[in-house]
Amino acid sequence: MAILSITGETGSSSEELGRAAAAQFDAILINDFRFEQLLADDAAGRGSVPDGAWPALLESVIARAAVENHVVCTVPGCETLFRRVPGCFRVLLTGSESRRIGNLMIDRGIDRPAARQLYESTEEARRSSRRRRFGRVSFRIRDFDLILAEDTLDSRAQMAVIAAAVQACGTFEHGLLSAAAEAQIQFRARLQLARFDLQPPSQLESPRPEFSHASEEIFSRLLDFYQIAWEYEPRSFPLQWDKDGRVTEAFTPDFYLPQFDLYVELTTMKQALVTRKNRKIKLLRSIYPHINIQVFYQKDMQDLIFKYGFTSQVPS
Repeated sequence: MAILSITGETGSSSEELGRAAAAQFDAILINDFRFEQLLADDAAGRGSVPDGAWPALLESVIARAAVENHVVCTVPGCETLFRRVPGCFRVLLTGSESRRIGNLMIDRGIDRPAARQLYESTEEARRSSRRRRFGRVSFRIRDFDLILAEDTLDSRAQMAVIAAAVQACGTFEHGLLSAAAEAQIQFRARLQLARFDLQPPSQLESPRPEFSHASEEIFSRLLDFYQIAWEYEPRSFPLQWDKDGRVTEAFTPDFYLPQFDLYVELTTMKQALVTRKNRKIKLLRSIYPHINIQVFYQKDMQDLIFKYGFTSQVPS
């Protein structure tokens, strides 16, 4: 199997790099969003998951996925797992503090003082969480096979280095995880989770979300038909702030397609309401020029739905 872990320091672009790697290597992406959503769904009614159970839960989820797919994981701490399993490659993305604060400025559309404050609070929370879940706050060099510097390598260069490294190491030549190996990993995970009166997650895929509009569910099923991975409303982008830096207006695209690093917004509403949404999208593109977003209007949705026969009309 191939398990590629990409860990980043606070403010690094590890999530974007993970999405690019998953697309290039035809692997599934297990990120914070997907992993935490899975745990929340699986542990419904049982309260929060103890921090000490995180390593075993993460290992169980990755092992189950690796039976059928290569895996790219950007969940912090993943690099500490699967040490004795062949086919694992661990990357650390690092950079100067000023570079990482600059990343937050661009990503969140905020000024440097606000980005520094966000960086410091996020870093403190990350260190605390890492201590509780993995027993240490700092990274260990021996936990990584490759360290990439954001200050000198852009995203394309980072991917080129990773591709060359995994090819040289034969990472993808080990095939998928065997059922016997997965059973052994799951047995070990169950022993560790028993201390917390927990079982490994019962499923890899989370239940379908509650869509706010019927057209969104239709679009999601079209994506499923073509086996295109998607996330529903995973992120909101601030668009306006008051004088104290509080967000007064934001925009949340309907879908994110990790394989294509693309956000998708569906607009099947009346034309009078479309103008307001178009203004938000135009503002988003000006504030976040690195974000790729595609808008599907009512006619676009009708063409898709009529072509693939999902229903007779687009709900309005």
